[in-house]
Amino acid sequence: MAKTEDPLLENFQIFVAFARQRVGDPQLAEDLVQESLVKALAAERKPAENENSVAWFYRILRRSIIDLYRRTDARTRAMERFAQEFPETPKAGDERMLCQCFKRLLPSIPKQYRDALTEVDLEGKDIGEVAEQLGVTRNNLIVRLHRARRHLKEALVENCQACSQNGCLDCTCDEAETPRGN
Repeated sequence: MAKTEDPLLENFQIFVAFARQRVGDPQLAEDLVQESLVKALAAERKPAENENSVAWFYRILRRSIIDLYRRTDARTRAMERFAQEFPETPKAGDERMLCQCFKRLLPSIPKQYRDALTEVDLEGKDIGEVAEQLGVTRNNLIVRLHRARRHLKEALVENCQACSQNGCLDCTCDEAETPRGN
């Protein structure tokens, strides 16, 4: 067993450099190598006695990188569909129909999500501009927006209950009420 593990651990930084060239992100590259090492060590099929364990591991690492690109591509397509299904900002006049409880609940969601939601949904800024301002990719910002909306929806359901279930079109919540659980 140590025969396979030693060369893999000795070449760890070389594997990370290999992955970094393909994914562009040092932290992601290191995570991919670690994930691949776990796969390699747990694999039923180990390299044959005459097979080079480093070459064997490179095959596993390449598959991990390909899988990452496939997942990323699928996630991007899903987020694009989500963005088309749910417009980024309310249409003119819709603000008067929205429950205003969300304003007091915004501080309860993580800052990175709150910032994305505030900039895009409440201030109506362009996703590309906001992504650049926050130093993230457009796709990352779309994911943040999705998560922010989910967090806010969960907070509304927990705190507003009935009106949040019915679209908050006839909100009966007390705006002065503090969020439950705080």
